[in-house]
Amino acid sequence: MIGKIRIFLALSLVVVGSLILVPLQILSMKTGLWRETLILRIWHRLIIRALGMRIHVKGTLSNQRPLLVASNHVSWTDIMVLGSMVDVTFIARADMAGWPLIGMLSKLQRTVFIERERKRSSGDQASEIASRMAKGDAMVLFAEGSTSDGNMILPFKSTLFGAASIAISEGAAEKVFIQPVAIVYTRLHGVPLGRRHRPIAAWIGDEDLMPHLKVLMAEGGLDVEVYFGEAVAFSKGSSRKETARLMESQVRDMVQAALADPRPSR
Repeated sequence: MIGKIRIFLALSLVVVGSLILVPLQILSMKTGLWRETLILRIWHRLIIRALGMRIHVKGTLSNQRPLLVASNHVSWTDIMVLGSMVDVTFIARADMAGWPLIGMLSKLQRTVFIERERKRSSGDQASEIASRMAKGDAMVLFAEGSTSDGNMILPFKSTLFGAASIAISEGAAEKVFIQPVAIVYTRLHGVPLGRRHRPIAAWIGDEDLMPHLKVLMAEGGLDVEVYFGEAVAFSKGSSRKETARLMESQVRDMVQAALADPRPSR
């Protein structure tokens, strides 16, 4: 019964909030009366509140530009977690554009959709990302290429760092800064998450979205920690593979630190 009440209240908050914020975001995109990220951050915070999540932050987003943020990926909620705190733009797989609610939100924040299976289009997609970074957008790359269960980090795909190379080779920037970020779901109702309860937070592979959303709304009370590492410079001659391994190693260390000693819930 409590779960059903939570779902009703969460859905009501999201629906009412969206009816107000979506038109404002469209107006912002068409007129430029205010920063597009202003409404988006409010919208993300609304979703976080509806899901009952508490965010704990260590470090800050780098102010160096152009900036590519290399993050691990646990769930579709990662977008809301980061978007509620900092002004960033996301790089997402192409099929997300058709998802209910998430697809609409993605389009309203000018997400760059990439088709990883179509190698012919990868160059154009990387060029678009490079162009956006050169204009000052901080681009978030979920470098594993897929979601994990949150207990481990999948290998970072070096090909996904191609946008940094293109930004330099096309003369858009002399160097690109790449910042590692770890997103870790640590507690449920104040109790540390173990492997048994990890699926509540994690959204893995081709799992259907709506059942996972229902579980999150019914449970509530998730704590998530976000660690911002130190940005490193990627310049002409830098190796994508070495950079990918470095980012993977730093994100893994931050994830393990958060899991080993999760912050108290508040």
